[in-house]
Amino acid sequence: MYYSAWNNPFSTAFADTAWDHDAYVLVQLQPGGVSLASIVAGDSDGYMRSYADAVVAFGHPVILSFGHEMNGTWYSWGEGHTPPATFVAAWRHVVRVFRGAGAANVSWLWTVNSINGASSSLSQWWPGAKWVDWTGVDGYYFRATDTFSSVFGPTIADIREISSAPLLIAETAVGTTANRESQIDGLFAGVRSERLAGVVWFDKAQHAGLYHQDWRLENDRSALAAFRAAAAGVSGT
Repeated sequence: MYYSAWNNPFSTAFADTAWDHDAYVLVQLQPGGVSLASIVAGDSDGYMRSYADAVVAFGHPVILSFGHEMNGTWYSWGEGHTPPATFVAAWRHVVRVFRGAGAANVSWLWTVNSINGASSSLSQWWPGAKWVDWTGVDGYYFRATDTFSSVFGPTIADIREISSAPLLIAETAVGTTANRESQIDGLFAGVRSERLAGVVWFDKAQHAGLYHQDWRLENDRSALAAFRAAAAGVSGT
């Protein structure tokens, strides 16, 4: 997965590398620095057609998400900054432009933040089943007491009230907690029991307090071993 700023082109090199390693590419399109109303009005259509043409030329499956975590307050396209109806209209317009450009290799991922950290009602941000292929939820294990049920349970239940599409943990990680290994195991156990589509681990060092920890696995041998064992258990089912 990578995050793509608005007006940046599709990273074909990144996508090629992912495909060469037997992985799908997932792109979080971030409409920062542009109003969603202007997107609805068609002001970004040229950019989106160019992006779509590059995705078509890539020729392999691409998962695209637009304006993720819109039910939170921290992005310009989200709660308190953009009306939900405008977000929905922008989402539909983006999908319409890509489909019009022949980007049939795109799966559209609607990604919300865990309602633990964003209380805005999810249904008001929902574009409708004909405009969404997958649903996703972002959420993190910040504390040693966090569990799959506490981080994801209520959000998964809410999403399943409005959609039967495959559901992905689109962004997650377990912080440097005292229970990190067991929490990693619990994460994958939850994915397995809920029959989710998969997990995207945010493998990044942030070093900025409770909500921006060092999420990496490669510098924590026991956590990495727990991750590998748990992931193997899911992929083998």
